[in-house]
Amino acid sequence: MTATTTSAVPAAPVPRGGLRPRGPVWAVWRVHRWALLVWCAYVLLMVGWMLWLHFVDGAQVRAEAAACRMRSGGCIDIGSVFGYSSGLSWAGTFIAYFSYGVAAWAGASLIGRELENGTAQLAWTQSVTPVRWLTAKLAVPAVALTLGTAVLVLVYRWAWSSNRDLLGDEWHYNDPFVNRGPALLAYALCALAVGALAGLALKRSLAALTVAFGFILGFHLYLDDHWPDLWPARTLRGTGDGRYPDDHPASQFWPPHLMTTGVILAVAALATAAAFWLLRRRTR
Repeated sequence: MTATTTSAVPAAPVPRGGLRPRGPVWAVWRVHRWALLVWCAYVLLMVGWMLWLHFVDGAQVRAEAAACRMRSGGCIDIGSVFGYSSGLSWAGTFIAYFSYGVAAWAGASLIGRELENGTAQLAWTQSVTPVRWLTAKLAVPAVALTLGTAVLVLVYRWAWSSNRDLLGDEWHYNDPFVNRGPALLAYALCALAVGALAGLALKRSLAALTVAFGFILGFHLYLDDHWPDLWPARTLRGTGDGRYPDDHPASQFWPPHLMTTGVILAVAALATAAAFWLLRRRTR
């Protein structure tokens, strides 16, 4: 009687489930996770600042105004009103110009440094095509920027409109004009695309940082001065002095804002297309 032996068949590996990103997307997260965490912290800081201004500083001014109505004569602390208005104005400035940091980071760290030290070229030899590599490099921060910027726009619009009588910044000032709509996100995506293009073109982190930062700075300041020209002004007839000034009333916020957003997105699209074209040309 013979005994038969059966060889053990190794079990097939069980694929890991879950939604954890893999491939180039996971690599971008691993390499640049600290930058993404800093971005999240920045968004939370700005939101917390605006909430503090509304619920603490703004509430204090409202309480002083209510107490003054019970007395004769003025008693509102002008310093409190100015502090609230100045605080929200500074918060708006930080929000409006964070795209400068995005451009500098994209040019220096996201693209320029990896081309400079050969990390990108190594990734291209590991079954990751250059186009897929660049797509992941742009997609991951673009998603993070879109989510964070949407939060900033919504909270800023609420904070800016809730205490209009306490504010000094009018709707047509540059910061409120940008921060209250999609133009803020358009600037962030444009800065990302310009930084990527600068990094690909120069292959040096410091040079790419300088060029990307300088471009987005000049572009932003140029549009700050010229956005009123993107939509025809309405003639407002004066009543006291017979003048006929051309101006944009508050009801015309959206047309020039959307035109400005379109211009920024057009530049972002051109920069993105140029980046992919340059990458394909250099990696044939």
